Amino acid sequence: MTITDAAHAPIATSHFIDGRWSDASSATFPVRNPLDDALVADAAAGGRAEAEAAVAAASAAFPAWAALPPARRQQLFLTAADIVDRRQEEIIRLMAVEGGSSRAFAAFQVHLSAAMLRQAAGWGYLPYGDVLRSDVPGRTATVTRAPLGVVAGFTPWNGAFYLAWRTFLLPMAFGNTTVVKPSEEAPLTAGLLHAEILAEAGFPPGTFNVVTHAPGEASAVADVFFESPAVRCINFTGSDRTARILGERAGRALKRMVLELGGFNPVLVLDDADVEEAINAVTFGAFLHQGQVCMNTRKVYVARALHDEFVAGLATRVDALKVGDPTDPEVVIGPLINDRAVAQVEARVRDALDRGATLVTGGERDGRLYRPTILTDVPSDAVCTTGCDETFGPLLVIEAFDDPERALADAQDTPYGLSAAIMTRDRARGLDLAERLHAGIVHVNAPTMASEAALPVGGVKDSGWGRSGYYSVEDFTELRLRTVSSQPGRYPF
Repeated sequence: MTITDAAHAPIATSHFIDGRWSDASSATFPVRNPLDDALVADAAAGGRAEAEAAVAAASAAFPAWAALPPARRQQLFLTAADIVDRRQEEIIRLMAVEGGSSRAFAAFQVHLSAAMLRQAAGWGYLPYGDVLRSDVPGRTATVTRAPLGVVAGFTPWNGAFYLAWRTFLLPMAFGNTTVVKPSEEAPLTAGLLHAEILAEAGFPPGTFNVVTHAPGEASAVADVFFESPAVRCINFTGSDRTARILGERAGRALKRMVLELGGFNPVLVLDDADVEEAINAVTFGAFLHQGQVCMNTRKVYVARALHDEFVAGLATRVDALKVGDPTDPEVVIGPLINDRAVAQVEARVRDALDRGATLVTGGERDGRLYRPTILTDVPSDAVCTTGCDETFGPLLVIEAFDDPERALADAQDTPYGLSAAIMTRDRARGLDLAERLHAGIVHVNAPTMASEAALPVGGVKDSGWGRSGYYSVEDFTELRLRTVSSQPGRYPF
């Protein structure tokens, strides 16, 4: 039975350590469909012992993996990409039943994942160092990059399939081995499925390991990551709250960290924007995966001259989005991940309305299905518009502006700095504003969600540090200086 069988009938899973599926532990926890709580899988509830075994396996596999010729590594990555393509339909269905992903979002992840695998396959052939001039006669100096060792990854439940690939694929492409702790909300699509694909592709034992844990029991696994000298880097995707806790521990252990955190992701619709194009970009950016992605649009600033037309058109577009079971190909808005997520959205909509906001559309729920919601006239002290905390759900705030400079200042009055977008027919004007927006990613005439496998995704401020794509070479390798002298040295004593 394969991991993807869980899309049709409950299965029992185990950890993946040193190239083998471990014996099923007596301790398990249920993985449930967020739509109806149907049982998807019984997952192994691991802890310290499993994490120690996984780190030991990764450490033992590191020297051979780091020394593997680029051609062999390339072949493995390309084979894995072909497997992802071949199993696309299975993967899409599993993402729907485990994480509530619509077909559009799941297919988007599959496409990005296969593209990233194929791009990473060639990174072993890229230059990995420099020859430097020396002031000492007869000395040749070289600076090269070398992999760190074992990289421990924390993978999230939202965008689970693609973000899990990004968590371990990037360090592995540069010669590191990995141990992944997937979110307990989506252990299948945030790690175990990847282990199955890599095993089928022929990756050497120990290069990739997965340890799952029960809800609330992550600390035992995390303790091993921070305490083990073999783990050289922590690669975390999640909330800034958790990142602060992990960052304190990493500082004490002098471990490198790569962080992909949250964002408020504003959009500025200028007075010369194509309104229809802006509506399409905002609909996609705000409501993909029910607003449960770090780069979702949270607030739109619209030039007052376009405000009414934009709001009316956006409401019509959003009302046409089908809400329901994400296994239905026509459904765009599936369930939120759990009851806590629904309660947060409800509370923030209620808070805004109590303070005088106007409900344009939405504001209704059916179980964990929450209709995409648009608010205007939201007071600055409402929780959903302060920019200090993400509302991880299908809630969008729209505000009219008269002065684009003031709108720019308001848009970046947030501790986050992940993604932003500017809609305008004047590209030069858009680029000027983009240069002044303090965010890791700014798109002109594209959604805040305009991801490509080759682009360096990452944020500034409280949205984390580190980048994806080839630029992650800075995060997952270390520089080494080596010199060779061909003449006798001259010394002061």
